Amino acid sequence: MSELPAVSEANFKSEVLDASVPVLVEFGAVWCHPCKQLEPILKNLAKEWEGKVRLLSVDVDQSVNLTTTYGVMSVPTVFLFVKGQPVERSTGLQSRERLIQKFAAHLG
Repeated sequence: MSELPAVSEANFKSEVLDASVPVLVEFGAVWCHPCKQLEPILKNLAKEWEGKVRLLSVDVDQSVNLTTTYGVMSVPTVFLFVKGQPVERSTGLQSRERLIQKFAAHLG
């Protein structure tokens, strides 16, 4: 699906909720063109924020329960989880600048 490391319902708790660093999670799908456009931007930010954040992806078609739990209605939707809690959310294709505005403040 994604160029980003994938997380599933089976390992979401250990990889995201129990993570010691903040985790950006992109909820997307194989068929989602805006997701494919967003991923290089997210990968770039993950490099820029190395050591401050981890970047993962969830395939909404394979992880329906997670998609429902977090109220994802459209893709891409990106969440920032800090200490197991979703603290920020972005829906749709966003510019790099907009993503920085939304998430950087939570990364210390």
